[in-house]
Amino acid sequence: EMAKLTQLLDNEAFRAYATYATIVLLKMMLMSPITAYFRITRKAFANPEDTVSFGKGESAKKYLRTDQDVERVRRGHLNDLENIVPFLGIGLLYALSGPELSTALMHFRIFGGARIFHTLAYLIPLPQPCRGLSWAVGYAVTISMAYKVLKTALYL
Repeated sequence: EMAKLTQLLDNEAFRAYATYATIVLLKMMLMSPITAYFRITRKAFANPEDTVSFGKGESAKKYLRTDQDVERVRRGHLNDLENIVPFLGIGLLYALSGPELSTALMHFRIFGGARIFHTLAYLIPLPQPCRGLSWAVGYAVTISMAYKVLKTALYL
């Protein structure tokens, strides 16, 4: 059992994957406290129990509302879920398919950079096409890895 784990950790492409998967997962996790920060500072809550600090009954109902800034952060977080989760699965298969380390690092670094830039483009916000291009770059990297996995595994 431990020998297999040690063998996996000897795989440099897997270690590179683990590094960048951790980075993008931490970035995605950071979106939760950012959402909470925006909810608190904008006083815009989704659940009645979240408004207790600001009043009770009818006076608290005004805080049950949507806010443009909160929704922007939530959309960024949702976009992370839609893109980072596929990267995790496809990236793992890719890392285990025996790619050249330099090529694997290029895929992982570009994906990680694209997702970080996408978040900044969402939060600042930067003018389009910044956000759209950063999404497309990350998406293309995931598709590239999927193609390489299929080509390796199925000889396409």
